[in-house]
Amino acid sequence: MTSTTPLIRRLRALLRENRGFLIFLAGFLFFRTAIADWNPVPSGSMRPTILEGDVVFVERVAYDWKLPLTDISVRRVGEPQRGDVVTFGSPRDGTRLIKRVVAVPGDTVELRGDRLILNGQPATYAPLEEVAEALAPGVAVRGVRAVEQWGGERRVVQFLPDVNARRDFGPIVVPADQFFMMGDNRDNSEDSRFIGLVPRRLIIGQAHRVLVSADITARWAPRWDRFAAPLR
Repeated sequence: MTSTTPLIRRLRALLRENRGFLIFLAGFLFFRTAIADWNPVPSGSMRPTILEGDVVFVERVAYDWKLPLTDISVRRVGEPQRGDVVTFGSPRDGTRLIKRVVAVPGDTVELRGDRLILNGQPATYAPLEEVAEALAPGVAVRGVRAVEQWGGERRVVQFLPDVNARRDFGPIVVPADQFFMMGDNRDNSEDSRFIGLVPRRLIIGQAHRVLVSADITARWAPRWDRFAAPLR
């Protein structure tokens, strides 16, 4: 007992001396796990909306108030909508992903030749530009960007005509409390075509804008034009 008393006293002293910092740290962790977060993006599955090296701001309370560090919702405050960019845990292995909500509960979704069809209505595509899309260091393919429009929603998506991809899918009806997700880089995205529908409880939050960005292919040079850029 006497040998451990000095250690216990020392620990108590450290806690007293650093109480302010510990309170700040606890508040910071609560903020990141329950209210808002920021996520670095390592892949190009959301090009051109999100680039590798972007750090995006995620509102964790956009749809639910959850217990910190859990998927347990204590109150629903909103519903994911078509077109929302969201982060979620993959239903396959739990990996954190960022994709766009393409279809919501009750929707019938299918792809035919890379064309999105929702509830029997095909999306329209207005050609925008062609780019060289890097798949690996020294390996680039042709990328075709277009404005996809369905209903009142518009977004820029990208196709890679010269690579093998899953361009046909469905139709399937999205059941209650599940969502169909896709990357804007349609031919280079592991999304609901491969990992399945995403249960609502696995959705972490809504991504609103890029906080900061750096070009990972150019020695992490800042992309100043992307700082604080909204996601559309």
